[in-house]
Amino acid sequence: MRLVTTPRVELLRELRAEILHNYRVGRVIVGVDGISGSGTAAFADDLAEVFREDDRAAFRASIDDFHRPREERYARGRASAEGYYLDSFDYSLFRRVLVEPFRLAGSAGFQLVGFDEQRNVGEEMRWVTGPKDAILIVDGAFLLRPELRGIWHYSILLDVPVAEAYRRLQASIGADPRPDAASNARYVGGQKLYAADATPRAHASVVIDNADEAHPTRQFLDSC
Repeated sequence: MRLVTTPRVELLRELRAEILHNYRVGRVIVGVDGISGSGTAAFADDLAEVFREDDRAAFRASIDDFHRPREERYARGRASAEGYYLDSFDYSLFRRVLVEPFRLAGSAGFQLVGFDEQRNVGEEMRWVTGPKDAILIVDGAFLLRPELRGIWHYSILLDVPVAEAYRRLQASIGADPRPDAASNARYVGGQKLYAADATPRAHASVVIDNADEAHPTRQFLDSC
């Protein structure tokens, strides 16, 4: 079914065309990176719908569904920026049950969810399969860290001012809207560590200004 054309959908169709120009067939993995509150989940959902509009098989996953157990995430302290950046996600599980079997295509099953954060337990194995030509779109934080860069055929970084991101988080989960609040130190500090360690803007295939979610725009960065 064709989607209603809006500025957001037009941009997403442009991204779809760019991805398919380079990867017309086979299994393709796309990462949508950004800080909490930047809108990665909604952007990735909408991108998947744009692929389906073109009769492409599109699967969705989030790195948030591959958390490590709570005791490991907070081993350095609940306010630790290092803990947020280094200990939040189980990348080994992510690769083993999702990325690697998805790449195999054929009859190999893959798992879109690996951990239940609320219950703090591993998710029951629910394997899904797909056709040989399919798109997997993964959203979440820290996706362009060095050990994950080789996963993505195409990567999108959403750029949103920190103040706007925390305004959204206040509306959605009741977070303190002040980025410098003590309760946000873990997350703001972790993103600063990520920016310094991984320089995600330099490694993304495209950077999207998503401050206005209805009118996202592509940033053309000066490479000089």
